[in-house]
Formats: sequence, structure tokens, C-alpha cells
Amino acid sequence: MTMISVNDFKNGLTIQYNNDIWRIVEFQHVKPGKGGAFVRSKLKSLKTGAVQDYTFRSTAKVEDADVQTKTMQYLYNDGTSFVFMDMATYEQLEVPETQAETEAKFLKENMVVNIIMHDGKTLGIEVPNTVDLVVKETAPATSTGSGKPATMETGLVVTVPMFINVGDVLTINTAGNGSYVSRANK
Repeated sequence: MTMISVNDFKNGLTIQYNNDIWRIVEFQHVKPGKGGAFVRSKLKSLKTGAVQDYTFRSTAKVEDADVQTKTMQYLYNDGTSFVFMDMATYEQLEVPETQAETEAKFLKENMVVNIIMHDGKTLGIEVPNTVDLVVKETAPATSTGSGKPATMETGLVVTVPMFINVGDVLTINTAGNGSYVSRANK
């Protein structure tokens, strides 16, 4: 077990804290005029997906979590699980839908993703920062308003500019709930 100082926090670092495994989403070192320095952090649980704020004294140490990432290809959804294939060994892995609810709206067949594992258990799916998705349904353009909803091929609903039409391929930011970035380069 390796202990790391909270002063060494980096975005994306994985730690073990309060009987859970967390990925650091963001952090801030604070040095108030009075009192000791501390580190404010936003941590995402890799087991539940919940995001929580934690504050640590600058002298605190936390345990480094030994997580592995496997690069795998998404094959299909069998109705209860997402099925992935290790591209080196052709071994298949099933991830229950309940464990990938957030990522599901970005998954396309044959997409390459990282599967996060700890002690042989699958903790989650890490999708690319952006994905290109086809618009399946959207309202016609109107002269009022700055945006309109569009349903993507995966079922994700995104607010897009008025000039977007059905069939357009859009680049979507996967952080949070997904947001429109631009039209994809064809």
C-alpha cells in the first residue's frame, strides 16, 4: 500500500479513501491568511459514480489505489449488459447496464474504451473525451431561440444550434451529461 500526500493530487489520479475508490475530478490548494493550508477536492466514486467534495489538511496522506485499465472494444448491448472484447486476447467481458448508465449514452458499436478494474472487479468504463454521433431526430429550425433539442443515435438528447439537421454528425463532449461541441469533420 502506497501512501501519497494530498499535496501531490492531480486530476485523474485514483485514490482509496473512506472504503471506496475515487478518481480526482478537480482539486485546489488553499492557503488562508489564518490557520493551516488545506486541499479542497472533488472526487468521483468509481464504484457508484457519485461525486463528492472532500477537504483534506495539507499534511494528510491517502492511499494510492491500484487500478488497472484495459483497452477494449465495445461490441453490443445484450439487453442487460454491455459486451466488450479485449482486442489482444479476444476475451469478452460483460458490464451490467447499471454499472455504466452514464457512459451508455456515448457508446457506439466498435468504439474503443478503457475498462477500469480493481482486484479483478470491473469498476467502470472510461469513454473518450469526445465522440461523434449522428442526429436521429430534431425539430426544424425556427427564427427564435438560441438552441433546440436533438436526439442522437444513442438516445442522448443534446441542445444544438438551430442550423443542425437530421443526419448531421456532431462532436459531443462526454464530460458531465454531454454537450454539443461542433459538427464533426467528415
